[in-house]
Amino acid sequence: MSASDLDRDLKIGIDVGGTNTDAVVLDRAETIVARTKQPTTADVRTGIGQALSAVLGELREHERRVGRIMLGTTHATNAVLQRRGLGRVAVIRLGAPAGTAVAPLTAWPQDLVAAVSAGSLMVGGGHFVDGWPIAPLDREAIRRFLGSVAAVADAVAVTGIFSPASGDQEQEVAELVRQELGGDIAVSMSHEIGSLGLLERENATVLNAALYRVAGEVTQALNTVLAERGLEVAAFFAQNDGTLMALDYASRYPVLTIGSGPANSIRGAAFLSGVDDAIVIDVGGTSTDLGVLVRGFPRESSFATDIGGVRTNFRMPDILSVAVGGGTIVSGSPQSPAVGPVSVGFRIASEALVFGGATPTLTDGAVLADRVALGTAPPPDSEIRALLRSAIDVADGIIADAVDQMSLGRKDRPVVAVGGGAFLVPDKLAGAAKVLRPDHADVANAVGAAIALVSGRWETLAPAGDGRRKAIEDAGEKATRRAIQAGADPKAVQIIEITETPLSYLHEPAIRINVKAAGPLGWL
Repeated sequence: MSASDLDRDLKIGIDVGGTNTDAVVLDRAETIVARTKQPTTADVRTGIGQALSAVLGELREHERRVGRIMLGTTHATNAVLQRRGLGRVAVIRLGAPAGTAVAPLTAWPQDLVAAVSAGSLMVGGGHFVDGWPIAPLDREAIRRFLGSVAAVADAVAVTGIFSPASGDQEQEVAELVRQELGGDIAVSMSHEIGSLGLLERENATVLNAALYRVAGEVTQALNTVLAERGLEVAAFFAQNDGTLMALDYASRYPVLTIGSGPANSIRGAAFLSGVDDAIVIDVGGTSTDLGVLVRGFPRESSFATDIGGVRTNFRMPDILSVAVGGGTIVSGSPQSPAVGPVSVGFRIASEALVFGGATPTLTDGAVLADRVALGTAPPPDSEIRALLRSAIDVADGIIADAVDQMSLGRKDRPVVAVGGGAFLVPDKLAGAAKVLRPDHADVANAVGAAIALVSGRWETLAPAGDGRRKAIEDAGEKATRRAIQAGADPKAVQIIEITETPLSYLHEPAIRINVKAAGPLGWL
C-alpha cells in the first residue's frame, strides 16, 4: 500500500434512478461521510454532475481524497424499453442445418426489430453438447454476409449452438468480422453473455451488441463530469448481480448493467442493516421492488428474464415489483378504494395533499397514519381521510402478499425496508420475523454501488464422471480471471458460488457447472 493509496481513501456510489439520482461518499472504514438526493435529469450527464457536485461540496478540501466512483444506472434498461439510442446489429447464428427452425429475432417486438436489426444469417457451424462440431464453419458465407451489411451494421452478434461448451467457432467468426469490417467494430459473442438455451442466449447477445453505443454515452458522460471536476479516479459500473465491473469491461458487456438498480438496493440494504439473509423492500415513488438477500447477495432468478419484450437467459436478481409507491394515486371511495397503478412520480412535492396539492396519494395516507411527518398543509376533509385510511390498508395487504410470495414459505427472515417511500412498509408483516429500518435507508441504492465487490462468472458443460473435478477447477480459473479483468484485486479473489445441475436428458451423464468468483477492488 503506497502513501497515495492512503491519501485517496474515499469512494463515491451513485445511483441514477427514474425519479432521483442519489450519491453517497464512504471512507476507508465504509462510514457514510456525505450523501445527497438530486432530481434525475433527461441528460444523464447533468444528473450525475449535480449529484457529484453536491457530495463533493460537502467534502470541501477533502475532495482530492476521492479515489473511486461506482455508478449504477437504468440507462441501458430505458434504452431498450424506449427503443432509443440502440445500434444496428448484424446477427450471425452458427447452427445450420440443425438450428434453423426459428430465425433470429422472430419473437421480438417488431418496433424493436426495426430499431436494431441490420440483417441476419444462419450458417453452418455450432456444436453438440459434448463440444463436437455439428458442421464445419462456413467461412465464405460469413464473409459474403459481412460484406452485404458493412454499410449499415454498427455491431455484430455471434451465437453458436452450445457455444458455452466450446467458444472456438465464435472466436473465429469474431476474427473474420475484424478482417472484413475493421478492428473498430464491436463484436458480441454469446458464450461470454448468456447461459444454455439458444434463442434466449442469442437474444441477450444481440441486445448487448445493440447497447454498445448507449454504454459509450454513459461512459463518456461520467468521464466528462470527472474531467470537469478535475478528478482522476478509478470508475466502475454496477452490474445486475450486485457487483462491479470496470468501465472498459462495462463497455463490452453493457447488457449486464440491466437490473443493477434492484441489485444495488439489495446489497445496500444488507450493508446498512447488517443482515445477510432477509427480504428487501425498496419503495420508490411509483413502485415497490422486493428481492431476497442470500448470504449477502441478491437471490438470482431461476427463470428466463423478459427485457422490453425480449426473452433472455443471463442472470438477473429475483425481483417482484408491485404498483405501490409514495406517489401512488388513491381514488374511489372509503368502502372501495383504488390504489394506483398511476403515480404522480417526481411531481409529488407539488401534487400530494400534504404539500398543498390536490391529488390524494399513499404518502398522504402514511402521514395520516402517523408513519411519517411530511408537509405543512392542513388535514383533508373527513371523506378523504377515510379514503386514505382504507387505501393504506389495501397497500399493506399488497405488500404483505408480495412478501409472502418472495418468502417461499419461510417466515423466519426479517424484512429490510429501504427507499424514499420505506415509510409505507408497516411495522409488522405476517410473513416476516421483523421489519428493520436502517439509517440512510433512502439512499440504499447508492450505498450498494459504493460497497460492491467485483465479480466474474463462468458457465460450462462437463461429463459427470472423471472429468467433473477438472472442469470445476477450469471454470473457477476462468471466473477468477474474469473478476480480475473487471478490476478485482488478484490477491483477494475468492470462489463464492459453485452450482452443478445434472442434465439427465443427454445420452451420456453430464452436468452444467456455474462458478462465480468475487473480490474487493484492487488498490489504485
